[in-house]
Amino acid sequence: MATETLDTKGLNCPMPVLKAKKSIKSLNVGDTLEVLGTDPGSVKDFEAFCSATGHKLLESNSAGDGIYRFLIEKS
Repeated sequence: MATETLDTKGLNCPMPVLKAKKSIKSLNVGDTLEVLGTDPGSVKDFEAFCSATGHKLLESNSAGDGIYRFLIEKS
């Protein structure tokens, strides 16, 4: 279960990552942020974000309904 959930549905690049970056600042190391979005480009964006920041991308998936789910652990 995620520590916090961020709904970025309807937002396009770069807003989902920018909002996630802001939200993750308030979390403690080891906490998780679940991000929900609809921008298909966010898949690569969140991979790059986690690679650049050192946070762990625990999950990245889509249920086939156009909703993308990312689970990020703060490092």
